[in-house]
Amino acid sequence: MKVDGLHNEMQAMMLEAASARPNATAQQVGADFGNMLTQAINNVNGLQKSSSDLQMRFDRGDADVSLSDVMIARNKSSVAFEATIQVRNKLFEAYKELMNMPV
Repeated sequence: MKVDGLHNEMQAMMLEAASARPNATAQQVGADFGNMLTQAINNVNGLQKSSSDLQMRFDRGDADVSLSDVMIARNKSSVAFEATIQVRNKLFEAYKELMNMPV
């Protein structure tokens, strides 16, 4: 195991990180975070729509859709929705904590 090479690489990365200047402003970071949240919500919405579509096709008797496909899609959309709710709750708690901080 080459520990010296790994150690040298870690030191080089540390020097690079220390000398790097942050290029992102608060507005850019906020916009990136907002875009990430929007994409995540759109992804959850897409999962729910595809789950509903599969269920509707199964209910109508489509032979290409099995019950296991419907249940898997339903569980995926449920887990994604619950995760979104948890993220929303954590963001709300962080906002409340920031608002209660003394200035």
